[in-house]
Parts: sequence; structure tokens; C-alpha cells
Amino acid sequence: MNSIVPSQEARVTRADAHLDFSDRTDFENADRGLVAGPASAQITAADGRVVWDFRATSFLDGECPDTADPSLWRQSQLCARAGLYEVTEGIYQIRGFDLSNMTLIEGERGVVVVDPLVSQECAAEGLALYRANRGDRPVTAVVFTHSHIDHFGGVLGVVDPGEDVPLVAPRGFMEHSVAENVYAGTAMLRRGTYHTGGDLKPGPDGLIGVGLGFAASHGLPSLLPPTLEITRTGQEEILDGVLFRFQMTPDTEAPSEMNFHLPERRALCMAENATHNLHNILTLRGALVRDARVWSRYLTEAIDLYADVSDVLFASHHWPTWGSEALTTFLSEQRDLYGYLHDQTLRLLNQGRTGIEIAETIELPPNLAGAWHARGYYGSVSHNVKAIYQRYMGWYDGHPASLWEHPPTQSAERYVDCIGGLDAVLDKARSYLDDGDLRFAAQLLRHATFAAPDSADARELLAQTFERLGHGAECGTWRNNYLMGAQELRTGVRPVPIATSSMASALTVTQAFDSLAIRVDGPKAWDRTLTLHWHFTDLGESYRMILRNGVLIHFPTAGPVDDADLRLDLTKPQMLGVLAGKGLEGIEHTGDPAVLQDLLSVLDEPDPTFAIVTP
Repeated sequence: MNSIVPSQEARVTRADAHLDFSDRTDFENADRGLVAGPASAQITAADGRVVWDFRATSFLDGECPDTADPSLWRQSQLCARAGLYEVTEGIYQIRGFDLSNMTLIEGERGVVVVDPLVSQECAAEGLALYRANRGDRPVTAVVFTHSHIDHFGGVLGVVDPGEDVPLVAPRGFMEHSVAENVYAGTAMLRRGTYHTGGDLKPGPDGLIGVGLGFAASHGLPSLLPPTLEITRTGQEEILDGVLFRFQMTPDTEAPSEMNFHLPERRALCMAENATHNLHNILTLRGALVRDARVWSRYLTEAIDLYADVSDVLFASHHWPTWGSEALTTFLSEQRDLYGYLHDQTLRLLNQGRTGIEIAETIELPPNLAGAWHARGYYGSVSHNVKAIYQRYMGWYDGHPASLWEHPPTQSAERYVDCIGGLDAVLDKARSYLDDGDLRFAAQLLRHATFAAPDSADARELLAQTFERLGHGAECGTWRNNYLMGAQELRTGVRPVPIATSSMASALTVTQAFDSLAIRVDGPKAWDRTLTLHWHFTDLGESYRMILRNGVLIHFPTAGPVDDADLRLDLTKPQMLGVLAGKGLEGIEHTGDPAVLQDLLSVLDEPDPTFAIVTP
């Protein structure tokens, strides 16, 4: 822990004093019910690419090195378990095949799949392992607990498109799945590489896990629209003869999320609302700020509805908790965790503290600080407190000097000038590093690298600072961010191959047009005005699209089309081809075809490799 400044070290020491490393309960639970390990060492794509390597976690069998926080190392050891596990009679889980778990609930004719991982290849491999040990049961339904890709992306690995199988999801699932993965998808994917450490080499000096799991797979994601929507708490559905009772939990870990209870098997699925770590109120990759207050209250509701009638609790990450008393304690402490962070942040912001100030002072109660499942392996107290502040107060800290600051490069140039030039900044940074204040050294060196991006000395010194911060971090996502920053300062941005997915085919017309509108280069389109009428012969719907003042407006219409510059009569799949630049061949149209090209000419291409730690 020599990478932590004295004030931080005191806080970490107090927190670690509550942790009982001799407690092996989590290890016993993580190993309980193992039926079979993976059938092969790797999962590959159709083109031979490795999308998941079970051997990547083998280094975690050893003792914790000096380059890792012992608490995070312990969590990563637990997340490295892989195989088919029995949760209780008729309920199995595939764990360690991806970032998330896939649950399989046996019914009268086959098996209900819950949350089919990130990618099709991993989901298919997990299903094959289940069938090898439990028989060749057909998939009779799929349940998506929420709108994050690690819980639906592998759906085409367990069912075929158009297969007559119920696809069950909470209200708002498609809207939020698309909004998160398409609208801001490029930026989230880029920052997500830092979040998950996707470009780090697994090992004691690099990637040791995300806290929520080891890593996300690199296979082909997919999305199918639900055929059965869950809209209210208490809604019951029978899937393959199994009774499901649902609890709606919107705006918790995801905007669209639900838990469910299986009363006949006394089993409770908490989706991603209660896992074996402190979760994120706002992920470092970017997302909508979540509501810690309602999150805490939905956990109270789950306790009230299901705790006394459940013998096991399982989730879509980590390992189950068995016993009504143990799962009640687990849920109660998770509830208290989010409630405490929310209420204390509000208490202190109403005393005039800013998010940064609150994050620096807030500490968890000893009972929560000592609960392994409340540790900040994925979220952290620090960035969650800042997120709660942001939800209520926004980006502005109330100080007028914050209203109109210079951008990072221009600010950096001025700071470096005030300090006396680049060499003086580097000398100051080394002094703070020698004193153990890595945090301020990093702030100084950020200015140095933005003011002088070609300075190898500045980049290397900041990289070393990030490495030390990363190796001392208990939070897996902090570690990954620091180490990814260090790596890119030294070697630059490495393009990450992006698998083509079926996400586009799942878009509604409005969502497809939205994804077009956010690519319009406003200034380039200021002086252009055009109107298109889109009639979808397969949907029986028409839409009007207007480009003016640099903004693309679109809306359903039943009005006249005579004034449109271009009218298109086509199917939705044809529309996706048109937007991909395939032209109008074979598509019925009237008006000026050049209008379409004019529209496409003002679109920007997203940049999946934009700089983060350099200007």
C-alpha cells in the first residue's frame, strides 16, 4: 500500500481492519454445487478468434503480489470459478464463461434461460455444457432481467431468430437497451475499454478482474425484442410450467430491470440489484446516473416480499447465498449500503459540501465496511458519492469560477506557465511522488502531458504514477482505468476489433432515425434544407424527416407527401441498408434521389479510438 498518500492510507487501514481474511464462507459458496468444469480451455468464434480463455485466470491461484490489493485479489479469485453449478433442485448456473452468469431453470419440457451472457459463442458453449450434463433439453423461454448487454447479448447463442419461444423482459427494455448501446455506444465502448481493462494483459501486473466478474467476452453480441413484457410487481407468468413472480425495479442498477421469485422452488433472483460488491451509481464507462434512494427501497420491498419464503438467493453475477437468515442479512446490508450513501451525501451537500469534498470525508459504518459483499470492487464509495451529488446538483459546484473554465489543453498551458515551465512541473511532480502524494502528482502531470503532449518524460512519469495508483486500488475498475491510462501513454491507442452485431435489426424506426440524427454535423448542415417521406410497406407506417438548421427532425405521419423532396416506399430491412450507404437500387421512390446523398453527406463517423489521456 506504499502507493497511497498518508491520509488515504489511514482510511484504508481502518477499513481493512474490519475485514476477516480467514472467513472462507464466500469460497465455500462459490464452489458449492459444482457439476462440471468447462469442456475446453477456450471459446472461439466461427472465424477462429478466441472470445474467451479460461486459462487467463490461472495466475489467480497464487498468493497476492505487491502489485495488487489483497481484497481485490480475493474477489478476483472468487470470480475466476468457472463451470456449471447447481443452485437448488432444477436451477443451474453457468459461471465464469463471461462477465455475467447465465441461469438455467428446468421446466416441464425443457429449460428457461435467464440472462444469456454478452456474446453468442459463450452462451452457446454454456448451454452445451448444461446439456452435456443434464440432457438435451430445448430452450423453452428466455428471460432478460435488465437492459445491459451482458444480460441479453448472447441470446442468439441459445435460440434462433424467429423461433417460437417467449422472450420475457421488463417494461422499457428495448428502449433502454438501444439508448445505452447505440446512442452513446461508441463513447461508452471506448471508455468501457478503460472500465473493463479490455486491452490489458491478464496477470499480477495487469488485468486481475472487474470486481463484478473477470472480464467481458469478445464474441458476437445480439438482441431480440421481447415478446412478453413485465409491467408490474406481483405479475405472475408460467414459463414451461414454472411459476415466476416478478418485482419491477426501474431506475436501480439499470433503467429497466426486474427481480423474480420462484415460489415452488423457494428461490429468489435479484438480477443485478444485489451482488457481492458495491455496485455503481454511475459507471466509469458512462451511463445515466442511477437512483440510490429507490435502489435501497426496492431492496426493502424484496426483503418484505420474498425473504421469508426463500431458501436461496442468486443473481446474474457472483455466487448464491443459501439460507433464509443469511440471504435476509445480505439483502439488508445491501439495502443499508445504498441508503447510507444516498442519505449521507444529501446531508452533506445540504451543508454546502461539493461532491469531491463529500467523497473525501464519507466513511461506511463498521458493520458495512467489514461486509465483503459491500466492498467497492466494481463501484466505489468515492465515485458513487460524486454520482449522487451529480444526480441532484449537476456538474456545477456552485463556485462562479467553475462556470467558464478553459478546456483541458488551454488550462494546462497556463498552469505550466504559472509554475515555471515544463521542467519545473516535472520536478514538482517528482517531489509529490517521493512524498507519496500520487493523487496530486497525477494532477500536475495531466497538465504537463496536455501542455506538452510530445514530452516523453512527462508521459512516462504520468504512466508510472498511474501504475502505482492502479496497483494500490481495491476497486477493480479504478485499477483498470489507471493501468489502461499508463499503457496508452506508453504505446498509444490500439484499435479494438468490433464484432458486427444484430443490434441494428432490433431498432425501431424511430431509434434508427435517432441514431442518424446524432451523427449530423450541425455546422456543415446549417444551410441545407430537405424533406423525405418514408413509407414502410412491411409495417404499414409512414415517417416524415426534415433537415433544417443543422438538426434532423423525424416523426410518424399520416399527412400529405406531395411536398417531400424524396418519397421512399420500402421495408425496414431495406431502410437499414439505405442508411448504411447501399443506395436506392430495387427500392421504389419518387422525387430527387440526390436528396438522400445530400443527407448522408452531412453525417459524421464516430471515432472509436479517441484520445483519453492525451489531447
